[in-house]
Amino acid sequence: MDLIRRLFGMFPSGAASIEPAGLRDAAAFAQLHRASFHRGWDASEFEQLLSDRSVLAHRLRRGRHTIGFIISRMAADEAEILSVAIATSQRGKGLSRELVRTHLGYLAGHGIRTVFLEVEENNRPARALYDRAGFRVVGRRDRYYRNDDGDRLNAIVMRRDLS
Repeated sequence: MDLIRRLFGMFPSGAASIEPAGLRDAAAFAQLHRASFHRGWDASEFEQLLSDRSVLAHRLRRGRHTIGFIISRMAADEAEILSVAIATSQRGKGLSRELVRTHLGYLAGHGIRTVFLEVEENNRPARALYDRAGFRVVGRRDRYYRNDDGDRLNAIVMRRDLS
């Protein structure tokens, strides 16, 4: 019996899957966003985004639990990644890398040629993720974000060409 428990312990309780997201994901996205950012978006903000035809979103699930998401807005042949979040307990496992890679593939399939995003300048894990995904710094927005203490933080604008 002990051997069986050890064998099952070697495998995660379910592989993570990436799926298209819809309106039913708004509450889960809001919860993940609140846990990940200084100013979390609420469910109504996500409902508004997820009902917009120019928005593409994917959820990352393990079993029946949403453990991450990515959401972008498309216009002509460009897109902007609006947000990416992974549950705190799931960070550092390479899941965000696969989520971003998959999402970029879907954007390319929609005819998107260039993708932009903004990231807080001192967010090293996110910047490393985007660097590995092929994004390059193209600008900076001074004092763009506000943290919980009211301090203003700089944003880095990044770009990746898909074509």
